[in-house]
Amino acid sequence: MNNEFTFSIKSLRFDENYNPSENTRITTNFANLARGQKRQENLHNALVMINNRFNSLAHWDNPKSDRYSVELDIISAELNVSVADKSDAFPVIEILQTHVVDHQTQTRFAGIVGNNFSSYVRDYDFSVVLPQHNEHRAEFSIPDNFGDLHGNIFKQFVNSAVYQKHFSTSPVICLSVSSKNTYYRTGNIHPVLGIEYQQDAPSLTDHYFGKMGLHARYFMPEGSVAPLAFYFHGDLLRDYSNLELISTISTMETFQKIYRPEIYNANSAAGRIYQPDLRHQDYSLTRIVYDREERSQLAIEQGRFTEERFIKPFQTVLEQWTAPVL
Repeated sequence: MNNEFTFSIKSLRFDENYNPSENTRITTNFANLARGQKRQENLHNALVMINNRFNSLAHWDNPKSDRYSVELDIISAELNVSVADKSDAFPVIEILQTHVVDHQTQTRFAGIVGNNFSSYVRDYDFSVVLPQHNEHRAEFSIPDNFGDLHGNIFKQFVNSAVYQKHFSTSPVICLSVSSKNTYYRTGNIHPVLGIEYQQDAPSLTDHYFGKMGLHARYFMPEGSVAPLAFYFHGDLLRDYSNLELISTISTMETFQKIYRPEIYNANSAAGRIYQPDLRHQDYSLTRIVYDREERSQLAIEQGRFTEERFIKPFQTVLEQWTAPVL
């Protein structure tokens, strides 16, 4: 039996005219913004927030805070599977690629790829596998192989020829900190990433992203009110330039202000010891419409879709294919 697995990449500009493709997870951050009557207003306001935040952080040689703007491309990775008489192309990963435009020098250069991270298989793991595993358990636990398949698919993608052709650096994923953990300032301060925090214990997200070959550091940039979680492979502080890091901060902090305003748009900044709280009431809302409850319900539907379309038909051969990845 001949099995073949290849990746292909599609790119779509995220701007005021963005419309989600058919394969985009509708729970994805940027797809949520492009829905409803205020879709264009949502997109415009989000992009303005990103550019303003970038210029506030890249303040050197930038007296009017208008030197830079950020362009975003949605990168969709499909896994093309050919197994005996069956073949299919399934959208396994969706990430963002930032580009920075310097209006003073009239140049455009790549920022960081990664930023947001979207995955149907992650929906399957968290909305199908994990609830089924804990359905009749007195205490919450995770299966021993939880995230193995997803993690190995991600590593196969990053090591693939198609990834190497399109991107010169490893991805950095920027997420919200966990509301179940407590974070402590370390005393380390980076000129762009800001104040570093450490958490009291690894989170479930840490465990899951660890299967992807990524580890985390937590930083609160200047002007931010809560630390962000940066997941990366390699050396976060040495592998990327200041402007590359700022492109990620400005993009993902904007999304977090929209989706988790209780944490990232709070009216006071995190202290020396900090525990995020989604029940926090002292925060401001952005002018962008978002339905968080709907997003949670859709994740379950998408997890079941993944089980039927991808996991059940190809699980055995997928596990065989990804097993050698270290």
